[in-house]
Amino acid sequence: MTRRKLLNDCFLTDKDRLSHGECLEILTGRLSAVTGKEELPLVQASGRWLAADIIAPRNVPLHDNSAVDGYAFAAPATGPMPIVARIAAGDLSSYRLVPGQAARIFTGAPMPEGADTVAMQEDCTVDGDQVVVPLDLKRGANARRAGEDVAANTPVLHAASRLRPQDMAALASFGLPRITVRKPVRIAILSNGDELLEPGAEIAQGQVYDSNRAMLQALAETLPCDITDLGILPDDTSVIEATLADVAKTHDVILTSGGASRGDEDHIINAIDRLGTRHLWQIAVKPGRPMSFGQIGDCIFLGLPGNPVAAFVCFLLYVRPALTVLGGGNYQEPIRFPVAAGFDVPSKKPGRREFWRGWLQPGPDGRPVAHKFTRDGSGLISGLRQATGLIEITEDVTSVARGELVSFLPFTGFGIDS
Repeated sequence: MTRRKLLNDCFLTDKDRLSHGECLEILTGRLSAVTGKEELPLVQASGRWLAADIIAPRNVPLHDNSAVDGYAFAAPATGPMPIVARIAAGDLSSYRLVPGQAARIFTGAPMPEGADTVAMQEDCTVDGDQVVVPLDLKRGANARRAGEDVAANTPVLHAASRLRPQDMAALASFGLPRITVRKPVRIAILSNGDELLEPGAEIAQGQVYDSNRAMLQALAETLPCDITDLGILPDDTSVIEATLADVAKTHDVILTSGGASRGDEDHIINAIDRLGTRHLWQIAVKPGRPMSFGQIGDCIFLGLPGNPVAAFVCFLLYVRPALTVLGGGNYQEPIRFPVAAGFDVPSKKPGRREFWRGWLQPGPDGRPVAHKFTRDGSGLISGLRQATGLIEITEDVTSVARGELVSFLPFTGFGIDS
């Protein structure tokens, strides 16, 4: 696959400490699409990033048609009308009415020439082969016009848009059997440490089960990604370096968590430094702070904090935007809802943006109120499970009083069901 070469040092920054906004600006401004294009059957394209604009090839609907079961005629009606035709959906015959005539018609059936209005059958009186319709029915009632939904040659979807179920309906309505989309980002996810165990293994003192890798894989699955699970790599420099060098040749992204310092036991970090380029970012965000970004050739390395809450939040805030851009998608800021705080935080450190785990509940007046998980520890997975979103507190805020407005970012805005 031909990939567009990234900047040689796209993560280089001259600042010791980056704000949340500066971090996003680098990730979405310096990275570029590295995935190729492929043409897929429409039914296989859901969830992918579009690789080209979609222009409506024809009117939708293609012809004027009835929105109800009833009687088609030319308004205004003046009295009883003879029923001269019966038209069902899919009828390809040609019909023509003259003023004063009506046609029995069914939902979706093409309007006969000369008719512009449809009376619902329950509002009509039929006597033999004649029908009486409401005399006050407005011209055009219950009739769908050709191109009423989408007119031919109208831009419908733009490249870098992600195909949603409703977009699939639109593409199918145009009669498009195949769609050109971006290939998934090829991402390798790994953990490192002799203390880590796979779930199911017998655990001993000093060991922990690897929870981050399963979480990161699930988060990556919310985007168009082909995921390779590299498992847990041992604390063996030669094994790690050989694995990363090989994986970098066939993947777009390597994602790991933990080991963000420069200690002797941070084998992955040391291997990245030998194989390519790496930068340690100190981000003025809680939870988060230390993150590693780098490259082995055109393969991006993303190193998240080791605590699961910090890894989760930093994936949503920084890895997801990076994967979106690398995959050829159009990054959009998550939706923020202003809601009243249902808690008090007397003191918050200024100059740092914080993201608290929280959820919404109706207040006394029925309006949503944000509630905060009481414990802030970055190792508490229970807080992530209880939360349905993040409460965002900006750098300038130094305290929060109950009832003050705060920004709530629902997990659904990041592709996660609540």
